[in-house]
Amino acid sequence: MYYILKDKTPIKEDDLYKWSRWFENISNRIVQQDVIDGKIKVSTVFLCIDHNWNNNGSPILFETMIFGLPKDYQERYCTWNEAEAGHQKALKIAKEKTGDL
Repeated sequence: MYYILKDKTPIKEDDLYKWSRWFENISNRIVQQDVIDGKIKVSTVFLCIDHNWNNNGSPILFETMIFGLPKDYQERYCTWNEAEAGHQKALKIAKEKTGDL
């Protein structure tokens, strides 16, 4: 259920002490973060804990959120590559909402 990243690849970590030491460094968990117009934040992070609550399919370990828009935005992914692509999609949505395109 607990994961760390090694070269952008999630690795299951059963040792809670090792996991918590890795988790302490927030820079380990940031995939990408952007701020638009100084007020809209697009953040994609590694969650470190599997969010696939029904245990069907791959672990869901990454999340993108947009903060500062009138409507909440959140998407989750299984891989680093999916998370990077999802971040770009969210960034485009945020820019469209602020007229930055």
